[in-house]
Amino acid sequence: MVAEVKALHANDDEIARMQAIFQAQREAFRKHPYPTGEERLEHLSRIKPVLLEHMESICEALNDDFGARSYDETKLAEVMTSIEGIKYYSKHLRKWMKPQKRKVGAAQWPGSAFVTYQPKGVVGIVTPWNYPMYLAIGPMLGALAAGNRVMIKMSEFTPRAGELLQRLLGEIFPEDHVAVINGEADVAQAFTQLPFDHILFTGSTNVGRHVMRAAAENLTPVTLELGGKSPCIIGENFPMKDAVERISFGKCFNAGQTCVSPDYILCPRNRIDDFIATFTEQVAGMYPTMRDNPDLTSVVNERQYTRLQGYLKDAEAKGAKVVQVNPANEDFSGTHKIPFTMVLDVTDDMDIAHDEIFGPLMIVQPYDSLDEAIQYVNDRPRPLALYYFDWNMANANHVLNNTHSGGVCLNDTMTHVGVDDIPFGGVGPSGMGAYHGHEGFLTFSHAKGVFKKGRYNATKNILPPFGRGFHKFIYKFMLK
Repeated sequence: MVAEVKALHANDDEIARMQAIFQAQREAFRKHPYPTGEERLEHLSRIKPVLLEHMESICEALNDDFGARSYDETKLAEVMTSIEGIKYYSKHLRKWMKPQKRKVGAAQWPGSAFVTYQPKGVVGIVTPWNYPMYLAIGPMLGALAAGNRVMIKMSEFTPRAGELLQRLLGEIFPEDHVAVINGEADVAQAFTQLPFDHILFTGSTNVGRHVMRAAAENLTPVTLELGGKSPCIIGENFPMKDAVERISFGKCFNAGQTCVSPDYILCPRNRIDDFIATFTEQVAGMYPTMRDNPDLTSVVNERQYTRLQGYLKDAEAKGAKVVQVNPANEDFSGTHKIPFTMVLDVTDDMDIAHDEIFGPLMIVQPYDSLDEAIQYVNDRPRPLALYYFDWNMANANHVLNNTHSGGVCLNDTMTHVGVDDIPFGGVGPSGMGAYHGHEGFLTFSHAKGVFKKGRYNATKNILPPFGRGFHKFIYKFMLK
């Protein structure tokens, strides 16, 4: 009881701190609403040295949060991707900041038009637990490049990472510029109710609905990076070894706890056995042992572990076939690790068929024609990512043109997320809006259209009284 009371007070204190920081950021933005290119580049330059200097601490914090998190996966997915983003924004920022000339029509002559990209103000970023550093720093880079102030709400499920990022960013930014907020779900709820100038949320579709509802009260624009069941379609003639090697990267990285992790495989019916055998061999080669293997990340907590085990129990009870890859035949009791598991003969009445898996389980579903596979995808909510394996570009274009997803990898999985020069975002239930690259700068900027009138005022010719000769001249040549 005492611990619960302390936790409530801690959350109340964090909410009060958060509200004070928000007001301070608003006031600071009003005093300096348009940072120069030099200032923005200097802001971005502060982040890289901190990430490199504290890389081991970042790895340790995430290992503590997950119970077992591969240090190499943290370096690749949290640190390296963030540094690449800093380089990309720094390289292109000056070009993006330049006003963009636009054309004027005859009705506005003589005059000129342009679009200037103005910082929105105070941006709120809500970060999930699966990649807490990268999914905090990535959108922060876009917001800072666009000239904004930033507040970041970290996930309560990765408290060590949250505490560390708060300390690291606190060393290089004042709180009226960049601030990290920690705390439980009630803090997150209060965070999304603040009248931000933009909110970016990464997380589940269900929570995304709550975020959008809260933002609507303040008419705050939102970018929602959600998830969904991202499919892999293996083409009829694509080499199975190549497909499995690339699919296993996306499925095994972070133990499948990635919003664009392959959720289900659509495999030609006559190649199902080949896929199962090849995937088993590939994963066994990557993880000859699993229980104490530092390369294998654990399921993050008991809640997620129970959810995933529930999918397996429900599927098996309803007739699914479960194939586990456990090369050393280890006992995983007492841990949150789950061996990579293929689930076959899945039917629509199973929970795993509807919910995003977000873990080391994967559905394997047969198909008899490419159009049948496309129909299977289109019968379900639009996913965040789609993966198609085929060297035949005619088939690839057929898939691209006849499916909807936030993004696509052809002949690979997940790597499109790391391409800084293309947008990343969802569609429909998998999200709205995009960031990364130029789209990130645009997301956090207000595109302000400006028209500049010339010295001669042609508008005087259309002032009342109407019906004069010039009006007739305009109607004759422009109303047609």
